[in-house]
Amino acid sequence: MEEPSPAQARRRLEREFLLALRRAGSVMQLLGAASADRIGINVTDLNCLNILALTGRMTAGELARVTGLTTASITGVLDRLEESGFVHRERDPEDRRRVIIRLDAARGMRDVAPVFAPVVAAWRAVAAQYTDEQLTLILDFQHQLEKIMRDRLVELRGA
Repeated sequence: MEEPSPAQARRRLEREFLLALRRAGSVMQLLGAASADRIGINVTDLNCLNILALTGRMTAGELARVTGLTTASITGVLDRLEESGFVHRERDPEDRRRVIIRLDAARGMRDVAPVFAPVVAAWRAVAAQYTDEQLTLILDFQHQLEKIMRDRLVELRGA
């Protein structure tokens, strides 16, 4: 059997890499759906909770822009999340017309964190297998991948 050329080996590796990314993305979506179900909310609401946890307080309009949802849809999301105690709406002290959405960290720690704790522990165990230099490289790749996805998201929403 003939050995593949370096170019063929590289193409094969790139294909396998792309497939691995696609599989991971698909599994992450399924994990999000199963996690939302376990928590007792829907996937969109869980995504909004995650965005709020990552960014801190936001206005409803900012959350709508980040998610690509309409302001009417965000109102529904926030109504459900507020009713279930995950978020609170507050008037912006600098502009009383604006409403700031604040995550209830205690509720998140009680109901959301335990659902993801096993995954976080497993990720930490995997990360422990890599050197700081390797993790830096992986993190750099992740940042580039996120930028590619965000740029494409902007393109799709603009179309």
